[in-house]
Amino acid sequence: MLTLFGGHDCTLDAKGRVLIPGALKKQLTPILNEGFIIKRSMFQQCLELYPMPVWNKQMRQINKLNRFIKKNIDFIRLFMAGVHQVELDGAGRLQIPRDLVLFAELKADIVLSSQTEIIEIWDKVKYEALNSSSEDIDKEQLAQDVMGNIPVEDD
Repeated sequence: MLTLFGGHDCTLDAKGRVLIPGALKKQLTPILNEGFIIKRSMFQQCLELYPMPVWNKQMRQINKLNRFIKKNIDFIRLFMAGVHQVELDGAGRLQIPRDLVLFAELKADIVLSSQTEIIEIWDKVKYEALNSSSEDIDKEQLAQDVMGNIPVEDD
């Protein structure tokens, strides 16, 4: 299982390319040559970068949905909006498609934020604003609601 970690400040060039930082590239080394899927986030004004094995696992789950149920079709349509397959170029850069740059309103300064198996791509100003607004969140209650019912595994 792939577990990515860390936040990485990066620069988006005028052509929409971002150099993947060495620390993140090292984490991705086992699957780097398999490519990526980049798409709009359903919940935030950011992008999601899926390593291909993670995307394939997600697609296996989505393909189990009954397409004769309207909610399922609506979800699939939203989830698949703006999907592009991308690879790193010879210089280790990722080309972000123009429609996705516009969707996420990415400027020159961006953040690649690891989210376990995927990477979120944020405009740096939006990312910092989101994180500073989290002061209003009851972190104790959030942790209990999200993690409180997960059984503890013995190693």
